[in-house]
Amino acid sequence: MAGEVEKKPVLEMVQADGADEGSVTFVLHDEDHTLGNSLRYMIMKTVDVDFCGYTITHPSESKINFRIQTRGGLPATEPLRRGLNELNDVCQHVLNTFQARVNEFKDGLEQPME
Repeated sequence: MAGEVEKKPVLEMVQADGADEGSVTFVLHDEDHTLGNSLRYMIMKTVDVDFCGYTITHPSESKINFRIQTRGGLPATEPLRRGLNELNDVCQHVLNTFQARVNEFKDGLEQPME
């Protein structure tokens, strides 16, 4: 249809021909160092990960090339999935803790001072 913009995927998997599943570059669109560095940290905690790094292709582009190399036959998608889930859990914990403290502060303001 005229006027429709094709929506690009948020995540692409780039793998060389003949490469094993343990060496994969993922392209994350509309992301920057905020996700890249946090996710790299979470994935590097995995014992079976040999390498994890990312590059921003150009400052005017909002995409990350995210490389994962694993050992022991572990597919690179597994540490990525685990890292994203763990990062989500950490962010949820921070959000919950922050909200609890804001509520405590607001409750303290509502009580009369002596």
